[in-house]
Amino acid sequence: MAENEDSAVLATALPAKRSGRLIGAILVDAGRLKAEDVEHILRAQREKGLRFGEAAIQLRLLTPDDVEFALSRQFDFPYVQQGVNVLGGEVATAYTPFGPKVEALRAIRSRLMQRWFDAEPKHKSLAVISAQRGEGRSFVAANLAVMLSQIGRRTLLVDADLRNPALHRLFDLGNGPGLAEALTGRGGIEMIRPIGILQHLAVLPAGAEPPNPGDLLARPLFAQLLLELEDKFDCIVVDTPAAIEFADAHIVASRTGGAIIVARKNVSRVNQIRAVAIGLTDARATMVGTVLNDY
Repeated sequence: MAENEDSAVLATALPAKRSGRLIGAILVDAGRLKAEDVEHILRAQREKGLRFGEAAIQLRLLTPDDVEFALSRQFDFPYVQQGVNVLGGEVATAYTPFGPKVEALRAIRSRLMQRWFDAEPKHKSLAVISAQRGEGRSFVAANLAVMLSQIGRRTLLVDADLRNPALHRLFDLGNGPGLAEALTGRGGIEMIRPIGILQHLAVLPAGAEPPNPGDLLARPLFAQLLLELEDKFDCIVVDTPAAIEFADAHIVASRTGGAIIVARKNVSRVNQIRAVAIGLTDARATMVGTVLNDY
């Protein structure tokens, strides 16, 4: 599985069930449209044979962003409005779910659904690994988790990079207690942080940096924790440290059962990617696919 668009990661834009609410009512409730302007738009819609949003844009009563906002609510497809700086800009799919760049990510997500999450036997956990730092591994993990949540899958994003964690920064969570504490018996699933602005998404940050990250991940408690989490979530995406530097990534993959390998265009080395793939075989984990990142 490979993509070489402007970036690489992974929702059906229109879930099957519509809310049934009219676009005008959604926008009036959100304060983006005045109630008295709705009739003007409806009149132009009838006279010109346009859709509501097209008529409103022509009348300069709405912007394309307003229409996309209403459609996201009408089709139960949550995303974060531009200008609402609650997440890091790298979580691209949370802010630009309708842009052409995201279509490449949707294609990758669709393949993962077919090959892993919805395949027989079905799997719930997936590790995201790469050979080196700076290849976009956390970017891929974060955006994949967002897109899975946007199609109604209860999704948990776990930061198992206990050496150089990034997910707390991407989701503006603060580096409080997390996986490290859970693996030392000082906490549990109560440390999972729901991302309220994105339905169905939660994050388990890495927590405090321990002196023995690899040993913690190799303990049976990590496997037990994953099993417990799989009872509560439909999809679990696990970020990992650089696989060439540390054994942690392959340990995580052995627990999740499968992994995707992220490579970065003009940065990643073929021999290192090959070594990571061989390591997955040795760990008895399935290489579900590869993602070529040009972010």
